[in-house]
Amino acid sequence: MTHHGHQRIDNYYWMRDDKRSNDEVLQHLRIENEHVAAQMAPHKVLQDSLFTEMKSRIVKDDSSVPVKDGAYWYVSDVTGDNEYASHYRASDEALSDKSLLLDVNALAQSHEYYDIGDLAVSPDDKLLAYSEDLDGRRIYTFRFKDIASDTYLEDVLSNTEGELVWANDNKTVFYVKKDAQTLLGTQVYRHVLGTPQSDDVLVYEEQDHQFYMGLGKSRDDSQIYIYLSATETSDLLVLDANTPTGAFERLLPRTIGHEYGLDKLGDSFYILSNHNAINFRLMRASAETIAQIAHWEEVVAHREHVLLEGLELFDSHFVVTEREMGQIRFVVHTYQGDSYQLTFNDECYFAGVGQNPEASATTVRIYYSSLTTPSSVFDCDLATGQKVLRKQQEVLGEFNSDAYASERIFVTSRDGVDIPVSLVYKKSTFKKDGSNPLLQYGYGAYGITIDPTFSSTTLSLLDRGFVYAIAHIRGSEMLGRAWYEHGKKSFKENSFNDFVDVTKSLVKEGYGASDKIFASGGSAGGLLMGAVVNQAPELYLGVGCHVPFLDVLTTMLDETIPLTTNEYDEWGNPNNEADYKTILAYSPYDNIEAKAYPNILVTTGLHDSQVQYWEPMKWVVKLREYKTDNNLLLFKTDMDAGHGGASGRFKSLHEKALEMAFFIGLLDS
Repeated sequence: MTHHGHQRIDNYYWMRDDKRSNDEVLQHLRIENEHVAAQMAPHKVLQDSLFTEMKSRIVKDDSSVPVKDGAYWYVSDVTGDNEYASHYRASDEALSDKSLLLDVNALAQSHEYYDIGDLAVSPDDKLLAYSEDLDGRRIYTFRFKDIASDTYLEDVLSNTEGELVWANDNKTVFYVKKDAQTLLGTQVYRHVLGTPQSDDVLVYEEQDHQFYMGLGKSRDDSQIYIYLSATETSDLLVLDANTPTGAFERLLPRTIGHEYGLDKLGDSFYILSNHNAINFRLMRASAETIAQIAHWEEVVAHREHVLLEGLELFDSHFVVTEREMGQIRFVVHTYQGDSYQLTFNDECYFAGVGQNPEASATTVRIYYSSLTTPSSVFDCDLATGQKVLRKQQEVLGEFNSDAYASERIFVTSRDGVDIPVSLVYKKSTFKKDGSNPLLQYGYGAYGITIDPTFSSTTLSLLDRGFVYAIAHIRGSEMLGRAWYEHGKKSFKENSFNDFVDVTKSLVKEGYGASDKIFASGGSAGGLLMGAVVNQAPELYLGVGCHVPFLDVLTTMLDETIPLTTNEYDEWGNPNNEADYKTILAYSPYDNIEAKAYPNILVTTGLHDSQVQYWEPMKWVVKLREYKTDNNLLLFKTDMDAGHGGASGRFKSLHEKALEMAFFIGLLDS
């Protein structure tokens, strides 16, 4: 392959099989799986024990907190050893007349992989639409049920993105169709119930394939939205929900670099916008002024160190999600200008606004979790701020939150920037003397922040003396929008340097033993792992590399691969020589060298639609060709799954158990 006068030779390009039917490729993956089983055989008892241990902490019979939406209360239940939930509704919060909407276990019974993408009830509450994916490629098919008779309609919508919006006439729906090759959603179709999909009308097609596409409805249900989102630009089209045969129109002109989120309640639009505000500000507009930014009214001003992350509108109040110094808080505002903060006391935690379908509600539902506190659901009174705990995740066994401790520290990177790190450990096993094994996790891309949340599976490591650390490296938005900007494109190396520098500091400060350090990451975090082991392989005893994005340059040069064109603003467009050189400098596949690498476990899914299976497949065999050590290099492919791994609440624990057994086994060897 030659670009910009530079030649690369890829001896393993033949491993790419878009149809996933090549016998030689499939046999190679099966042999790799057999190799994993053989190498992990001495730790099979440990792996099975870890799976049983993690599964034993999960409550078998569990139920969500009911959510009111229109005339009904909705709830989901899981029971016994079932992998999936069943969905119900009732006419009161006590669920006195609870009736079944959908039994996902019955639907999944004959499938190795099964995922529900969306559940959407018609505005008159009579019909249920749901989407299903049977192989993990995230290509969803919609089916429709008459709720009262529990019978299916003849309508079936295939090759969709998995989300659907009802018009207010209860018979018209809008959905996004997938391109069969790139898997991009670029077309919105209108479907009328009772007609074949072949008669559906194309109502919008996006020609710029850097944009992702989604659908939604305004808070007051008066408008249907087509959301268009590139890495650095937002766009939105609108249709009157009462006139489904009308045309979608832009609310405001598309402007490169303008990112915003918008909602409508009554006569007012509320816009979280980065216009002249890198960390966003909240603006208000009317139907007459929405198209002219200069005429918008500022409601919450931009602040240099405070990132505005979200907005929820209610009839009496609105709630803004803010993040400062990495910590989330909620600010409840009245429309008259008064406000107060909702905060929590843990040193580091995650909280998010939950399901709040009713604008007329007098409480806001909030989800809360910390590294030592199981997931909790609060209803917070909008007028007083008083919190009522509705549910906390039950952890079976001998779990006691007080037995664990968490910390938030800052580590100074090589360029003098302070990197936040969240840590958790068991008090009785932790000594800050450099003796503990330590697992460090990272992601660092797309502005996605990996917040410190509770994980019952991680307890299996903490109880064995591990320290668990999350490195909040650049590329996330942990410290605001600039934190993201300095971890992408030409600044991408900052993400890798931050992770390595955090590891060195944690060892120096005695949080982990220099010869017992492990690292793990998935997807873009798998790219992180690939770059880190190229840069500083000597730091890590073992690395978990999951559904990893490793062949960055080749992928970003191929517009037929899903996600490529969408992500030029994230990684750069290597058709431009400067971006080509930037990516070439760190792309893990292109930078493998003849040297010692740590023990590495790589996992992927054959049907992965986000990062194609051949990226880790090629990386593993090239690494075997070059590496000079005798350390383990294991590659496991789930032949039935995609990017998210195995479906179901218990099946996914097998992969967790495999990684943990891999790490613990290295300590014992």
